[in-house]
Amino acid sequence: MSAGSQTLYAWFAGSADRFGDCTALEVGGETLTYGELRDLVERLAARLVASAGGVAPRRVGLLASRSVTSYAGYLAILRAGAAVVPLNPEYPASRNAATAAAAELDTVIAESVGADGDLGVPLLVAGSEELAALRAQAPPALPPCPATPDDIAYIIFTSGSTGTPKGVPVLHRNIDAYLAHVVPRYDVGPGSRLSQTFEPTFDGSVHDLFVAWGGGGTLVVPRRGQLMSPVKFINTARLTHWFSVPSLASFASRLGTLTPGSMPTLRRSVFGGEALTLSQARAWQAAAPGSRLENLYGPTELTISCTEYGLPGSVEDWPRTANGTVPMGSCYSTLESLILDEKGEPAGTGELCVRGPQRFPGYLDPANNAGRFLTRDEDGTLEHHAGTSPLTDRHWYRTGDRVTVEEGGLLVYLGRTDHQVKIRGHRIELGDIEAPLREQAGVRDAIVLAVEGPDGEKDLTAAVSGSGCDAEELYSALRARLPPYMMPRRITALEELPRNTNGKIDRRALLAALGDTPH
Repeated sequence: MSAGSQTLYAWFAGSADRFGDCTALEVGGETLTYGELRDLVERLAARLVASAGGVAPRRVGLLASRSVTSYAGYLAILRAGAAVVPLNPEYPASRNAATAAAAELDTVIAESVGADGDLGVPLLVAGSEELAALRAQAPPALPPCPATPDDIAYIIFTSGSTGTPKGVPVLHRNIDAYLAHVVPRYDVGPGSRLSQTFEPTFDGSVHDLFVAWGGGGTLVVPRRGQLMSPVKFINTARLTHWFSVPSLASFASRLGTLTPGSMPTLRRSVFGGEALTLSQARAWQAAAPGSRLENLYGPTELTISCTEYGLPGSVEDWPRTANGTVPMGSCYSTLESLILDEKGEPAGTGELCVRGPQRFPGYLDPANNAGRFLTRDEDGTLEHHAGTSPLTDRHWYRTGDRVTVEEGGLLVYLGRTDHQVKIRGHRIELGDIEAPLREQAGVRDAIVLAVEGPDGEKDLTAAVSGSGCDAEELYSALRARLPPYMMPRRITALEELPRNTNGKIDRRALLAALGDTPH
């Protein structure tokens, strides 16, 4: 099928038709073939529709992680024609409830009663006992999947600068265009064994699932603890394909397990979510000498990734970049890219803007579109989208990422144009942490900074000004509002935050006062 013409569920169903007896999923000690997984998905999808009164739901939350429920549930929601809205059992109940409200969920599939933390929407429990009961039932008579390419396939909520997460709806045609590019690229087929390192609330998980299932491979899901020993997991699971944030490569290196030749089964190694350094890449390549190593870049709004760079087989042929990172490479051939300097003129260094079939249709709350899109006429006239009118295919998405073009025309990532950071692959608006800090009693102002942690990776540190601020009380308040990856390593209370002559908080002076190294 041509790009944009196939639904996300059809990528799985096509492989189920061709490879029914091949293994599709290994998770929690269970192994399911494509045929077995599809049978379970059909039953769960029928149960989902029945629970909604016989009418296909529009948006369904998924509150499960690293279990059969998580993967069968994801597919069942798609099979019913609904949009998947991943929730995370480890997030505070208040954040999941805020996501459920913003997404206007019809129902939630969860592993157990009480797992929802009172989300305010109906709950469909689909734990191991419920799934066993479904397997024993007669096959349902479901109509064809009603989803169309212009319907929403999934909604990912990203960090928002106002303290409210932003919903990013991705259409079936957007993810189809992505998969049409990447699935053939990675030589996946029966016998391929692919990692699943990302949580469903991170869009890298969609790559994991559907690159595996789109090609007929096996999705191998580690227990959370197994990710603490990446090399051991890769070897034990006999993985052929790996995809993760670069932080896991650094972690393996610090463990002393990333030794030359230590991962002989790998054929493909892909990294994304944050900048991949050349030193990380060299260590990984030496440990997996039979693997082709690739760097992906892309915000959620451009459907997982929009640029790629495959490192040459010989390390001697690798590029040397000014900042020591692996190049982003170039945009996919189906996409258009534009680099604009601070004056809005095309340049070799500036903000990357992208448009094309992978660009999402705009945020769930149209107010968030303001300033994130622009058009540029042939005469150079720029018009920034105000968020009040419909978006068109002419609109470029402003990534907020600064890039430069180095030797050979390769794009290299320089950093953010704003105060958004990536911590171990998670995109975080620092304002999303600052906002709840400012709401606490006695806090006049708050600032959060990305610094270099003891392990050399990015970390978060916070400073507040006010009277009677207690760090432990502030931590307690944040834990009730934020997921673990957004928690600052340290919160320091000061009488006043340092400011420059313009009255703005002086970040450099603050870093010096805190004794931290900027990142």
